[in-house]
Amino acid sequence: MYRLILHAIAFILFVAHGAAYGQDAAPISGQSLTLEQAIALAMHNNHKVKIAELGVGKAEDELAATRTYRRPSMQFYALFSQQLVNQDSNITNPLTGIIPGLGPFFSISAPRRPTAIFGGQVLEPLSQQHRIGLNIEQAKVGIELMREEVRSREQSTVDEVKRSYYGILQTQSSLDSLQESIKLYRELDRVTADYVAQKVSLKSDSLDVKTRLAKAEYEALNQTNQLATEKEQLNNLLGRDVRTDFKVSVVANANDFSIDLASARSRALDQRPEVREARLKIRQAELDRRIKKSEYIPDVSVGLTTLTLRNFDNIIPKNFASIGVAVKWEIFDWGRKKNELAEKDKTIEQAKNDLYETESNVLIDVGDKVRKLQQTGQALVVAKLERETAREVLRVNTNKYKLMAGLLSDVLKSQASLAEADDHYQQALLGYWTTKARFEAAMGEDK
Repeated sequence: MYRLILHAIAFILFVAHGAAYGQDAAPISGQSLTLEQAIALAMHNNHKVKIAELGVGKAEDELAATRTYRRPSMQFYALFSQQLVNQDSNITNPLTGIIPGLGPFFSISAPRRPTAIFGGQVLEPLSQQHRIGLNIEQAKVGIELMREEVRSREQSTVDEVKRSYYGILQTQSSLDSLQESIKLYRELDRVTADYVAQKVSLKSDSLDVKTRLAKAEYEALNQTNQLATEKEQLNNLLGRDVRTDFKVSVVANANDFSIDLASARSRALDQRPEVREARLKIRQAELDRRIKKSEYIPDVSVGLTTLTLRNFDNIIPKNFASIGVAVKWEIFDWGRKKNELAEKDKTIEQAKNDLYETESNVLIDVGDKVRKLQQTGQALVVAKLERETAREVLRVNTNKYKLMAGLLSDVLKSQASLAEADDHYQQALLGYWTTKARFEAAMGEDK
């Protein structure tokens, strides 16, 4: 019996320890998620960003491959064959017809048997080094272009995360306002029910309050469902399980709307990926023209060539080896290079015009975003004052009604005014946050 009791105690302790460990290991739901954390998760998990980063890796591999052309090229050739026709060649003696009995000097034959020829060549480019260097520079520009594409993809992802995050904040704020309204309606319902019991208020007043309470609860349910959907969408954008529960953190209130437009435009021209890409494309087009022009230079290489013959007649030498200079030069091309250079010149002009157009669009975009940010910021201030005024009016009318010094209609009217003011404030807040995110994207901010 004593041993049985010890076993039972040990089993209970083991189960309790396992349960406690399971509780400790279980993920904590409803953790707070800041905007910075959301952006960091998106940068790490977003598939489009990863695709752009792989593009940079491909460009770096292309650069490494281009650099190998500076080194000697080594090639090996082999030919295995079977002679189908028996070839016999006799070297005749000119005295054969003069002195009887004399035959030919010797004979050369290619018998029908397998033969093999092995060849090797090592060439070190000389004059081509200039063109290879230009190709390397062009590959480096390609890497920079891919990096700007990564920045563009990252900035687009950050903008999407910010908009989704701000939308959740707006919905959560709206839901909090509705919860406050529900509390007020419930208190009004209690007071009005007492007044009806005391024959001070009509039953229709009580029904009116109950109807408004039911509408507020319905709207709160609608906002709760919308909030759940928005959270799932943000989780998907962050590349994690859509069922992950979290809470958003309040963003600092807007209080400064003064922005220097000139400095903002100057910074945007330095940071926007599309402007950098346009400048790099000009550099790329110029390098492409120089590469084409370098084709006028003859290709000069120094190299070693070896040749080995196997299973031929003994009279044929078996090995050949030589070192020398190889030159390749197209003397006349019927004006092809000239026309191709003219095409490259036009490509450079296209790239320059594209840069000018891109910079103009960036300047217009930044100016528009600055003005809208100032406008939405001022609208937010107005909406905030309107909401505070409506709250104060509602508080006064509610207290009057509780003291039987005011009318229920005044309270309900004040509550409707507050609901409208809350809606205006939420729209103004969302408008400001969205405009701020677009302004930061127009500035080319990485985060």
